[in-house]
Formats: sequence, structure tokens, C-alpha cells
Amino acid sequence: MNTQDFLTVLDYMEKEKGISRKVMSSVIENALVTAAHKTYPPETEVRVSLDAKTGKIQMFAKLKATDRARPNPDEVSVVKARSVNPSARLGDLVEIELDAKQFGRIAAQVFKQAMNQNLRSIEKTMIMEEFQGRVGDIVAGTVRRFDRADVVIDLGKFEGIMPARERVPTEEYTPGERIRALVMAVQQGQRGPEIILSRASPDFVRRLLALEVAELADGVVQIKSLAREPGFRTKIAVWSDVEKVDPVGACVGIRGSRVKNIVRELNNEKVDLFRWSPNIHELVIEALKPAKLRKIEIDETSHRVRALVDAENLSLAIGRKGHNARLASRLTGWHIDVEEDKTEVVGFEQKLEQAVQSLATALGIEVPLAQKIASVGFSTVEALVEATETDLAEAVPDLTPEQAKEILTKAQAALAAAKS
Repeated sequence: MNTQDFLTVLDYMEKEKGISRKVMSSVIENALVTAAHKTYPPETEVRVSLDAKTGKIQMFAKLKATDRARPNPDEVSVVKARSVNPSARLGDLVEIELDAKQFGRIAAQVFKQAMNQNLRSIEKTMIMEEFQGRVGDIVAGTVRRFDRADVVIDLGKFEGIMPARERVPTEEYTPGERIRALVMAVQQGQRGPEIILSRASPDFVRRLLALEVAELADGVVQIKSLAREPGFRTKIAVWSDVEKVDPVGACVGIRGSRVKNIVRELNNEKVDLFRWSPNIHELVIEALKPAKLRKIEIDETSHRVRALVDAENLSLAIGRKGHNARLASRLTGWHIDVEEDKTEVVGFEQKLEQAVQSLATALGIEVPLAQKIASVGFSTVEALVEATETDLAEAVPDLTPEQAKEILTKAQAALAAAKS
């Protein structure tokens, strides 16, 4: 490698890897010393001089002056020693400049290995120093490759790993794609420190919301509870101690601008925002939305809630694959059982049957006819009296005008008799 190439490498390592020239110079010096000891004994003192500005490298070793015809590796002929130090005598240690070209193939391999080890060690230290304090932050990177089910993400100077457990099941990633993720941890792996990233963590949504909503960063609005099914739905309960501040409105933003940015980043994952309440009854009602509840039964002892809904709202309350009910349980911290409320259906049928019997008795008509009249809304004598012959005939097509008139006359008579 010529001087210019060497300087180019130093410049690249400084700009792209963040390793200063001073540190790189130290790494190269140490690697050269290690390589030199493949030729010279370990006890031989070897010194490397490297000028990071000019790229000039010099190597020196202290060798013993000898008059042997074939000097040992740690020796130098007295003649050569005196060319450096005229006063040198046999047995003296003289610092001789070395020629790197005299090193063999093995020394070159040792130099390469030493360089790689030293650089890895430096990168590990840099990873620990830079990212240890960034746990909980969101970083942006480019999908580089896949290591089995894990995604390796290029973060610039370093690489991050998004394990399979931290991936969103509904998302597909492609090499070259730009994505954002949460720094979950910096931990020691088999190959040194690893930056663990996540897009599936609930804290990813929490952090995204904090970046969008200034009131959260200021502490004016608080996230009291958050539950997430990655890729499907997230429920967030927010609160503010400031009476004039609407916590839900602050998070949603003008025309939904803030929450839309979150949903876009989450690839259209549903996000439900609502006001938190210390009252478990109110909190369950909000947590199970968009379903409408008919009744809530709370068991303080077992920490369970029984939520009753009608048939139309049952699927909404449970949610697809149980997501809605499961998230509501996580968010509230209570076990929620969602059940269909059948009491009202039974009550309505009983009331209708009673109305039919009462109508048939009061008017002196057959039960099937009373059922037809009651089923179209005329379930009481009072309701019939308010109707006209035309109204009744149109509502019950089976009735002739004469029959409709007769029924109305009977209704008026029955009402008059009841009042007297």
C-alpha cells in the first residue's frame, strides 16, 4: 500500500466508522508490532513510528550486536550496528530500522488478524458507549440482510439486529428498505455487543407518540396505560392533570394529523385513544370501544369484570381473533369476560306475548290476529285509538276496511270501559 492509499484508508475509517486517525494509528502500530514478533522473539523490543499526516511508517527493533556469520533473529552484525551507532560494541543493543518487505507471508497474516481483532474491539467499545445511553430511543436504518428470521439493519457506523420476536407479524421487509425501530437493548452476543431493535414493542408506539405530541414530552399529557397487538391494534389511555387540556384531542391533533402519522408508521395498525379514568366501570366502557356495552358487573375480590353486550355488539367487543377483549384486559389490568346479554331479548318476547293476550281479550279477537296487529306497533288499546282506519288497514294488509273499522270501534269501547 502506497502512502496515498494509506491516507485514504485513515480518512475513510474516520468519516465512515468514526475511528479517529490517532486511534487508527495506534491500532496499526500495535498490529505491526505483533506481526514483527513472528520474525523476532517476543522479548525483542520493537517500536513503530507512524505519521498520520504524511502516512510515513517506520519500524525499529533493538538487536544485539554480534560477530557471528549467521546472526540469530534477535541479533545484528556488529558492522551494521556500527553503521547506525559508531560506538557500538559486541553485545550492545542497537536500534535498527526494519524493512517490512523482509517479513514473510505468515507475518502478513498475523498483521491482518491483529488489525481485525483490534478494530472489532474498538467498534465494540464504541457501540457500548454510543448506544448504551440510547436505549428507548427510535433510530432509522436500512434493511441490509436477513440472518435466518432476524433482520440485520444498517445504522450507519454500526449494525442493529431485529430478532424474529421483535418483528411485526404483518410486516414484510426488503433489503434496501428504510425503516425506523426502537433500541431495546445493547447486550453481549456471541460476536460481541449487539444492538437489539424492535418494531413490535408497545414502547415503540409510546415513543412514536411522544415524538409527535409535544404535550407528552412536556408532561402536560400522560400515557396512563398502553396495550398492543403488533400489526393489529393498539389501545392507549391518556390523562392530563390540567383541566383545560383535552388529552385525547392533544394526541389526535388537528384533523387527526398526529395520530395519522403514527398509524402510517405502523402500516395502518389501528390505534384507539381514549381518556383514562380511575373508575374501573368507566375505564372498561372506554377500553372495549367501539362496542357498546349494556351492563357491567364488577367482582372486586377476583379482580374480574363481566361485560354484557347485545348480539350486534358481541363480535365488536371480542374483536378479530379476540384482540379487542384481550387488549382491554391488558390495559385495565382486570380480567374481562365478554358475554351476550340475553335477558332483554327474553323480556321483550314475554312483553310482546302479554300484549298480544291483553289485546285479544280486550277486543274479543283471535290471538293470531292480535299478533299481527301488535307486531306492527299497535300493541295496546291506547295505540289503536290514536290510529285511523287507513293506518290500520295499511299496516295489516290482511284486514279489510270494514274489519279495521270494527277493531277500532272495539278499541274505543274497551278504552271507555276501562276509564269508567
